[in-house]
Amino acid sequence: MSSLTHAAIAAHRFGLGEPDLAIIGGDAQDWLLAQIGAADPQRGDALPTAAEGLRRHDAYLRRLQVRADDASAPAKPFEQQFADHFRELVQADLAARLSTAAATPRPFAERLALFWANHFTVSMAKGAARGLVGSFEREAIRPHIAGQFDQLLMASTQHAAMLRYLDNALSAGPHSRIVARLARQQRDDGVAPRITGLNENLAREVLELHTLGVDGGYTQADVTAFAAVLTGWRAPRLPRGEQASFFDAAWHEPGPKTVLGKRYDEGPQALTELLRDLARHPSTARFVATKLARHFVADEPPAVLIDRLAHSFSSSAGHLPTVYRELVRSAEAWQPQATKLKTPEELVVSSARVLRAGDAMLARGRDAGIGFMGQRVQAAPSPAGWPDRAEEWLGPDAVWKRLEWATRVGDRLGRQVDARELAGQSLGPWLSDTSRVQIARAADGPQALALLLMAPEFQRR
Repeated sequence: MSSLTHAAIAAHRFGLGEPDLAIIGGDAQDWLLAQIGAADPQRGDALPTAAEGLRRHDAYLRRLQVRADDASAPAKPFEQQFADHFRELVQADLAARLSTAAATPRPFAERLALFWANHFTVSMAKGAARGLVGSFEREAIRPHIAGQFDQLLMASTQHAAMLRYLDNALSAGPHSRIVARLARQQRDDGVAPRITGLNENLAREVLELHTLGVDGGYTQADVTAFAAVLTGWRAPRLPRGEQASFFDAAWHEPGPKTVLGKRYDEGPQALTELLRDLARHPSTARFVATKLARHFVADEPPAVLIDRLAHSFSSSAGHLPTVYRELVRSAEAWQPQATKLKTPEELVVSSARVLRAGDAMLARGRDAGIGFMGQRVQAAPSPAGWPDRAEEWLGPDAVWKRLEWATRVGDRLGRQVDARELAGQSLGPWLSDTSRVQIARAADGPQALALLLMAPEFQRR
């Protein structure tokens, strides 16, 4: 395989696209290995923290109360009021995520950050997490993508955005002090607020989606006991200064809990101990290895590759750079056939990078058509995140929308670039003779660029 073919694979399969494969140099593997490390800070000024996001929620609830007391206040639909209140914050987060991906000189590190943000999904599709998704990615994901997996797991599980998204912020132990106190108040005056009790959502998703996998060997009893361990970890409307999440012993279920056959004493340390054990469980090693191989190599990744990645994960106690290096050095990851399909976000980001048009395509507050193609950025439809298989993005309507999007980009930018030259520089040997001829025969610049963006070699990675 030629060095240019290696460069094309590094640029598109491991990275986010490059305008010229010469950027990668003569050794594509070294180019990728040099990027392993914590993700770079996101672009943007004064990006909001989780504490600021919580204070924005509190301000919204206060504003609702004022309007409820003011009969003359204009009546807007609840959904519109909510969206308006968070619009500036959400737009800043969106611009930071997309412009960083479009401009970073370390696209492999950035792709890993996007991968882990999807693995540990927090979605603003749920109102309780609105205004917190960007801070979650900046505070819990990006600093930890090149450390031990248990550090990444702990940071994501204990973050205010995750606690709110999966309803742990109001989860109370059935025998906790807060439940007992409110029960007494309700009995005495009948107006004490109701506590919903134990919520198992976060416990279930940590086991099923973040660590062991659906077939990882846990039972419903393990889910319930894990949920009891999680009680007390809260993210209320008002943070404690800049501390957006914290442990409140009054909400914690007293007594020891047994998860996967191991006993954990009550208290905040139990969560740290349990997450560390989950991070080093053999099922977690295999689950994470499979997801990494599926994301970077193939929808149905080779079993031998999964085995090697799982072994490197287990033998290094979840040291993620060790796993990344094994992935980059695996022959299976360098097969010339591109089988993965870019998601709408990946397609837009790679287009912005190849066209060197990040600022023009990704203006503040806009997603450059990603939502139009079916992927609302930072708003995955479920805790499982966005799908990572080509079949999920290849329906007739989805392909038609990609064509419409490519045509619009071509109309807007096609006269500013030479798509014929750009095709060869950005795809190299990956560009087929058929695509090369079609682009060369385009009627004009806009059509040539649209054909490049819709070429199978550009759509896939």
